[in-house]
Amino acid sequence: MVRVSFPFSAIVGQDEMKRALLIAAVDQRIGGVMVFGDRGTGKSTAVRALAALLPPIPAAQAGYHAADAPPPRAGATVPVPFVDLPLGATEDRVVGALDLERALGAGVKAFEPGLLARAHGGFLYIDEVNLLEDHIVDLLLDVAASGENVVEREGLSVRHPARFVLVGSGNPEEGELRPQLLDRFGLSVEVRTPKELKTRVEILKRCDAFERAPAEFAEHWRREERKTLKKLARARALLPDVSVPDAVLTLASRLCLAVGADGLRGELTLMRTARALAALDGETTVAPRHLGTVAPMALRHRLRRNVLDETGSTARIERALDELLA
Repeated sequence: MVRVSFPFSAIVGQDEMKRALLIAAVDQRIGGVMVFGDRGTGKSTAVRALAALLPPIPAAQAGYHAADAPPPRAGATVPVPFVDLPLGATEDRVVGALDLERALGAGVKAFEPGLLARAHGGFLYIDEVNLLEDHIVDLLLDVAASGENVVEREGLSVRHPARFVLVGSGNPEEGELRPQLLDRFGLSVEVRTPKELKTRVEILKRCDAFERAPAEFAEHWRREERKTLKKLARARALLPDVSVPDAVLTLASRLCLAVGADGLRGELTLMRTARALAALDGETTVAPRHLGTVAPMALRHRLRRNVLDETGSTARIERALDELLA
């Protein structure tokens, strides 16, 4: 029985989160998405829905295939990988390890691929990433940035591609992620429990309809899903042709200086994110409005806390942007 995922287009609200996920899917160099917010706000549902929305990819491009494994059949396709990383995962399970059964039984050193290998070509999702051990998070971010996993165990050295969209989620009330690690995520978005009665009722109606008849619900949203898929495909094709004028680059740097963002990672992410958004909009030139739309998600997690400023990081970014554009 084929499992039906909740349609991405049917998710009510949470526009910033959905936009960030689409942007990360357009350009994986952005470096993944960190989603902070309340429990039960559709964080994992949105990531699973986007992975299910994407068209199947060639089997040769999905996951890592060990050297002694049979090669995928020519022309075979598989769904876009979605790997859920459990909190208790060991380093060996994440990166891969020596196949002890074969080592002891046949005396052959063979590599047993880990979760990073399975996620290649798709999404790696970590719920409550702020509760994961720091060295595991650091390792994941290194691999996500380089697109390659290197494993050295008991004289065995394996290097394999591991390109995926890393998505972490967490509730700040249960523990914060170290700033050094948080800065390594490309985008950060905040989701909150809806306060509007109409929105909450609509969420209940759609969840109930999906639970009662998943296939019929998915069919009802198929047209909207196709629109989103076409938009994403066009954006990926257009991305190499999107230019960023010097005036927009200057605005990005001035904004980072104004809000006190450390390092240059914020500016690079801001530029790449604005370019991906322009591609999603079907435009070949990044405009200041693209920059303004993505600035909070690209910079809010890179700001130092100002004890003299009680406003949140998002408000500080929007205020600085308004002053620069005035």
